[in-house]
Amino acid sequence: MNSAQPLYDLAPLLRMLALGALIALAPLAWVLWRNRGEQRSRRWQALTVLTLFLTFDLVLFGAFTRLTDSGLGCPDWPGCYGNASPLGAHADITAAQTALPSGPVTHGKAWVEMVHRYLATSVGALITVLAVAAWRAQLRARRSGVRAAPGLSPGWATLTLVWVCVQGAFGALTVTMKLFPAIVTLHLAGGMVLLALLCVQAVRQTGDAMPPTAPAAGLRPLAWWSLAMLSVQVLLGGWVSTNYAVLACSSFPTCQGSWWPDMNFAQGFSLWRPLGVLGDGSPIDFSALTAIHYTHRSFAYLVFVVLGILAWRLRCAGPGVPARQARWLTGLLLLQLLTGLSNVVLDWPLLAAVLHTGGAAALVVVLTWVIETQRPGAAVAADRGALVGAVEAGP
Repeated sequence: MNSAQPLYDLAPLLRMLALGALIALAPLAWVLWRNRGEQRSRRWQALTVLTLFLTFDLVLFGAFTRLTDSGLGCPDWPGCYGNASPLGAHADITAAQTALPSGPVTHGKAWVEMVHRYLATSVGALITVLAVAAWRAQLRARRSGVRAAPGLSPGWATLTLVWVCVQGAFGALTVTMKLFPAIVTLHLAGGMVLLALLCVQAVRQTGDAMPPTAPAAGLRPLAWWSLAMLSVQVLLGGWVSTNYAVLACSSFPTCQGSWWPDMNFAQGFSLWRPLGVLGDGSPIDFSALTAIHYTHRSFAYLVFVVLGILAWRLRCAGPGVPARQARWLTGLLLLQLLTGLSNVVLDWPLLAAVLHTGGAAALVVVLTWVIETQRPGAAVAADRGALVGAVEAGP
């Protein structure tokens, strides 16, 4: 790594933004072409769903970047050695790789890291388009004297735009603070929040196309509790991954041959410290890694039970949307169980680790979907959609 390279080099920023906008043009053009002739609300609904899908892909690719140790493949931000791509930084990367072949900077890792940044920039561009569309829809609705579609609320869209900017800042800190565990974990959690924000808008935009259903008693509070517990589990899982504590326990259901192995919780959950060391610079003890791993594993049992109860309640709520949600929850819980076990007993295989993060992200989306469809106002969306659609069908 070139020690003279500044951590922040904004020289390639405009080129990075232009490249992200160019990449975003492909899904935007595809949505507009595929939904040509449709009402505006249908076009933006399709774009919101596609942006949600691409954000989910970004979370997966972010996990792949972290798990392949590519997070410092380019040691500066937002470009790579002051260039918009690893091609321009070929000489610097070669020098760093030659000096330390197994180090954080290699040509392969640089490309993985930069592709992640390109995808993040393009998702940010699409979210900007959605925010602009929401404000335009609000202005058209005011001029026409009707209420805008709830899914095109400028408040939700603006919040999402602000949040993706916060995510970008955490992405920068992830690099410049050298994979500081607390920052990396918060960056992962921020990606989950971004998925939830986009899911809320996607569900509300599809509300006028879904048959109105009455909320089931007690389901929404249970879904909120499930989401809160899952959020804690995501943070614990991120803490395990960023501290490389997955292999602290290589057996199941016991850990190191014991139901309660030697664990140092004070060190393990000392949150504001560099990777692998304590605040005073001394290396973290293995028992601290064990505490991190075993806490995540133990809390997983409770989360599994609560989400299983929610899936059962949804299944009992009747056919249609609740039954589909129950199937999704059941399938994702099984995926999390299988990938979590694979990470432990198969020495943390890359595919299982990426899928484990993807399963957690999908659970966040499904739980947000459940909460939104059980919202008291969701049942009247169909009556409102026809009036809003008539306004938005104009030129």
